[in-house]
Amino acid sequence: MSNVLLIDFGSTYTKITAVDVEREIVLGTARGITTVETDIMDGLNQALDELFSKAGKLEFAKVLGCSSAAGGLKMVAIGLVVELTVEAAKRAALGAGAKIMGVYGNELSEYEIEEIAALNPEIILLAGGTDGGNKEVILHNAKMLTTLGKDIPVIVAGNKSAAPQVVKILSEVMTEVVHTENVMPRLNELNIEPARETIRNVFLRRIVEAKGLNKANQFVDHMVMPTPAAVLKAADLLGKGTSYESGLGDLMVIDIGGATTDVYSIAKGDPNRANVALKGLPEPFAKRTVEGDLGMRYSATALFKAAGAKMIADFAVVTEADVEAYMQKVEENIEYLPQSDVESKVEIAMGRACTCLATERHVGQVEKVFTLLGEAFVQKGKDLTAVKIVVGTGGVIVNHKEPEGILMGTAYEESTPHMLKPISPEFWIDEEYIMASMGLLGGEYPDVAIRMMKKYIVRR
Repeated sequence: MSNVLLIDFGSTYTKITAVDVEREIVLGTARGITTVETDIMDGLNQALDELFSKAGKLEFAKVLGCSSAAGGLKMVAIGLVVELTVEAAKRAALGAGAKIMGVYGNELSEYEIEEIAALNPEIILLAGGTDGGNKEVILHNAKMLTTLGKDIPVIVAGNKSAAPQVVKILSEVMTEVVHTENVMPRLNELNIEPARETIRNVFLRRIVEAKGLNKANQFVDHMVMPTPAAVLKAADLLGKGTSYESGLGDLMVIDIGGATTDVYSIAKGDPNRANVALKGLPEPFAKRTVEGDLGMRYSATALFKAAGAKMIADFAVVTEADVEAYMQKVEENIEYLPQSDVESKVEIAMGRACTCLATERHVGQVEKVFTLLGEAFVQKGKDLTAVKIVVGTGGVIVNHKEPEGILMGTAYEESTPHMLKPISPEFWIDEEYIMASMGLLGGEYPDVAIRMMKKYIVRR
């Protein structure tokens, strides 16, 4: 038997995809309401009933799962210097599929400890100091975390010289303290993959159980990773390929949801023009950012504040009053869908605003500086101007008649030349909504996953 079932336990919906790995085809997709508050299997069984009604009764050789249920994996990142070890810790957490609730640098204060306790994160990532460097701050922060009054898993990824003492301090009050390699062993040198992997392992070992997903363990062979990490895995495979199957090259993925907009880039991002110097930490080749104030439903009010009525109205070619009226309806009822041509235009414009702002926050920027030798340019972040493929996924893109209008927000604009967004990209649509599933499949069948994405992700 060559059938594999891939399950994404999402915050709102449990989405399933059945594939035949020998024939490399999607047998069917379905979804049910996620029922993590009662019994996770209720929503899953609802999705299975829908799948079997469309595709017939299926049996599976393997069942793999990922999850962003109950708001995803909520984390806090703590480090030494905000621009260095804190940023490195944040990147490790985001790459693991986490939702960053807060980032803290230097010595934690009592007020910040109270703030972290109120955020109630599910994992704390504690970094700080290069190997052999500053010990005092990470030791201070470890002692402060013992006063948190909560038993939260802590991952220690800082100065290796201080790590044993840090683990000992935290272990006196925390049930689970895990040590991994320093996210920045030397100045400006990133080492985030070990921390990423440790975060995923802690998620699978403890957080899945806390969310009630352990009830699905009798059905699921393997809970693999948080959903955003699965999408990043799929994007990485699709871009880079494998030894046996070529990838598409540098690309971006935009995933717009009701609450957040996630952006993924698979590219080195070095400067594409002469006389440009890089500033700041080196960027990961496979990068994810998540914007919690840019969403189509739960975060519609925050989107309205971030974008402003004028931006959305200009994109839609309607009045600001039209935008405000539609946003009010969405705020009152997150299930509300466009009922007129004007509302459809506003919906598209909301999506475009999400992609525009999220892309601007993801890509690098270049600024002009003047030196003794004359004019020069400094780049911070990734230069993605040469990226030719932007893949759109997420409900508003997959289910919309005009996804290109939404994805236009990713493209380079002459009015903001300092934003290093893709110039004239091609838009590809994940019409079967399989990116997360292919990330799951790619762990065991990478070549199959790439070929299936090439088949089902359609160029528009």
